[in-house]
Amino acid sequence: MAFLAQLGALTDELVDAIVGIPESDQETRNIFREAVLRLLRNHTYLRTNQFEVEDRLKGLEERFRVIGRDALADAFHKRLEVLEPYHNKFTPDVFHFLLELADQPAQNTQLTALDALIEPEEIPPPKLTWKDIAREDGWIQERDIWLFNRYALDSSSDEEAAEIKSVASVESLTSVSSVDDRARRTALDHAFKPQGGELLQQVREALLWRHVPMANGVQQPVKTTISTLQLLREVLFMLSGLPTAIFDADCNPSLVCQLQGISLEASNALLNSFAGCGRKLAPLRAFSKRKAQSPLLQVFESSLQKAIGLLDAKLATIQGRYIAIEKDVVVSLVGILNEVKPILTPLYALSDIIRQLQEEKNTHAFRYLELLYDAAGMAQLQAHRDIYHLLGGIFLDCFQVYLKPIRLWMEEGRLLPGDRTFFVSESSTKLPLPQIWKGQFNLLRSPEGNLHAPRFLKPAIHRIFTAGKSIVVLKHMKRHAATSKYRATDEPKMDFATVCPDHLEFAPFSELFSAAFDAWIRSKHHTAAATLQELLYNSYGLSESLDMLEQVYLMSDGSKADALAWAVFRHLDNFSNSWKDRFTLTEIAQEAFSASIDSYRIFAEIDPRTVVHSAIAGRSSVRINIPAIRLGCRLNWPVQVVVTEEAIQGYQTIFTFLLQVRRAIHVLKYPVKSFHPRGSLAATGPMGRYYMLRTKLLWFCDAILTYLTTLVLAPNTAKLRADLGEAGDVDDMIKAHANFVNRIIHEACHGAKLQPIRDCMLDMFDLAIKVADVQKLEMARLEKEEHEITRLSVISSPYTSPVKAKAKYAAATPKPKSRNDEDNGWDIESQGLEWNIKQITKANEGKPHHILLKEFHGDFERHLRFVAGGLRGVARASKEQAAVKWDLLAEMLEVGIKD
Repeated sequence: MAFLAQLGALTDELVDAIVGIPESDQETRNIFREAVLRLLRNHTYLRTNQFEVEDRLKGLEERFRVIGRDALADAFHKRLEVLEPYHNKFTPDVFHFLLELADQPAQNTQLTALDALIEPEEIPPPKLTWKDIAREDGWIQERDIWLFNRYALDSSSDEEAAEIKSVASVESLTSVSSVDDRARRTALDHAFKPQGGELLQQVREALLWRHVPMANGVQQPVKTTISTLQLLREVLFMLSGLPTAIFDADCNPSLVCQLQGISLEASNALLNSFAGCGRKLAPLRAFSKRKAQSPLLQVFESSLQKAIGLLDAKLATIQGRYIAIEKDVVVSLVGILNEVKPILTPLYALSDIIRQLQEEKNTHAFRYLELLYDAAGMAQLQAHRDIYHLLGGIFLDCFQVYLKPIRLWMEEGRLLPGDRTFFVSESSTKLPLPQIWKGQFNLLRSPEGNLHAPRFLKPAIHRIFTAGKSIVVLKHMKRHAATSKYRATDEPKMDFATVCPDHLEFAPFSELFSAAFDAWIRSKHHTAAATLQELLYNSYGLSESLDMLEQVYLMSDGSKADALAWAVFRHLDNFSNSWKDRFTLTEIAQEAFSASIDSYRIFAEIDPRTVVHSAIAGRSSVRINIPAIRLGCRLNWPVQVVVTEEAIQGYQTIFTFLLQVRRAIHVLKYPVKSFHPRGSLAATGPMGRYYMLRTKLLWFCDAILTYLTTLVLAPNTAKLRADLGEAGDVDDMIKAHANFVNRIIHEACHGAKLQPIRDCMLDMFDLAIKVADVQKLEMARLEKEEHEITRLSVISSPYTSPVKAKAKYAAATPKPKSRNDEDNGWDIESQGLEWNIKQITKANEGKPHHILLKEFHGDFERHLRFVAGGLRGVARASKEQAAVKWDLLAEMLEVGIKD
């Protein structure tokens, strides 16, 4: 059992590593797991034969020696011996794998490749000498720096502490320079000796602690005691970013200085505290001195310089307190640290932001805005009021610069050339006017799909993008007034005092900013969007265009739709090829809708991909030729911004389906004249079955048409008008119209899930054509029989002469149409009828009429049950809104199903 448990765990790891199926799909994971376990349990392969592997290795070494590569054989043997102590049970498998990968090792192996395995020896760096330091730092030109006071911590008298010694001379210092003596003068030479000599000597003695004393020449440093005032001066200089003697460039304190009067540990702790402050401020000062090219970074640097300036002013005030002494003051380093802490703490937060910016790679120029935004919100949550005010103020000051391209885009519809920080880009090619809204401008995204904009702006980016596009469209409409019309005079301010007032200090910073920025956008967005919507309705006839689309594609006017459909069907039934002439089809459509739509706005096309050139074959199915009919409406280009090409394709889909339904109804509603033989009754026999089947097919087609018109098209059309009236901008209008088209497509059973059900509906429409054709064939046969009976009865009558009988028969026989009849359709119709009779007879294999009607009735019942049951099942299994409509249609169709 332990082995099986281990095998199962290893199998799970193998499946996860190779297949990578998520844990949520547990069923698929179990299938793969069982398959792998079955293979592992039932495999018949043994492990690698270790003796065979050993023989192959020995043979390989012997082969090297046979062909004269002894050096390669020795190296191979040596490495096998080195590997011997590390053998385990998997070693033969590894050797076997390597042997299988080997490709002519005797010819392709080079011994020089082994040199790459040898680790190079580390070359020690050259030793540092005082001579090198003196040469590099220029000490050779400054002799006086070699003179310093030595203060021994264990000295018992002031005389020993004031003893001055010189360091051992460096070799280069003994050489005589050829430069003029003026170049080697010191500050002592230029001092005014009669009056300033003593003062200068006092200054020098006061600053002797800066020179690091050395014990025994240049050996070990000796601790130097300094006063609190001297350390205070160095600390203030270090915090101000100035060079000091105690702290180096990285703000690390010197180990040779000790504060007078306290222990060494306390002195070092105090020095390290101030050094930590300086190290935190160093990145801030270094970043503020950069010269960035981006305006966003320039304003950030300016804000940092202002914050650092406040610190420098505070430090200058402290220095002035100890220089121009007006009253007794106490020199306290701890007190100074507590005094500057309120200013240093917010700067530490800024320094953390700078450090994070420098650690991240390939950051955008607006990245620091996101960091400031997050840090300000966090400081507010942590009740750090000073940090919150500083970071919030800097964020909003920098955000003013980011608002400039947004303001230019929303007010004038223009983009700054070369601006890489804004999230809107313009296409390099000029697109047609109807595609300007969708394709001329785009939102920039990263390769990972993230929007190229600050995170805190994402909720408002859609409105910003829409407002700018509205201005662009208005310009192309020649309806864009002066820019000042769209520039609100009462634009809300975006400074810290306005966005974050004191009486709302407990409100989250993110909420305050969102509310302020939302008000700022409304001042820019509403005017342009409202103007564009008004122009679409009043000047470019959006409502009239939607009415035209409903009449043409959705057949909202039944009489006009019937006029169009019956004219097309008449050409199909007459086997005429003129229906696929786009000029004829355009004339038919314009004539059908001439009462309500201007003729020039309607045109027709034929899709050659779905056309069957045989008119005889095209009339036998609703799947042939009818989908090739494409009607088009000429819309104003601003209306085409809302009614996109994808939406027109959806309209065309509904139009084709409605035309197919009307085709089936037309075939059944206007059949060929029924011919009843003498003594036959239409209500009994085959004729009764035909009329019953015809009634059911008409009921089915009428049910589908009723469902489409009353439950799908009419409610959704009313909802579309309501959604368009509530839309805030053009994007909302486009979305509302796209949702409308998507709804009617799904509710009309044209979604991917209902493909089999829709095909079954088309089979029912084709069944109606078959029933009509079979009935036409039967009527032709009965009429022919009746004429033959009449002819025989007339001829065989004993009371009629042959001449009179022939005249009576000729009068009773219908006269065929002339070849010169209108459209010359007689030949086509005669040929088509004969071809249709042959095809029907061939397809039905000579079955009697009543047998065919019985089979058709069975097909109808089967198709009806499939459609109703399929709709009911899909409606129950689906969570879409259209499921309710599918369930209603299933309930309507279940009425015609027999128990």
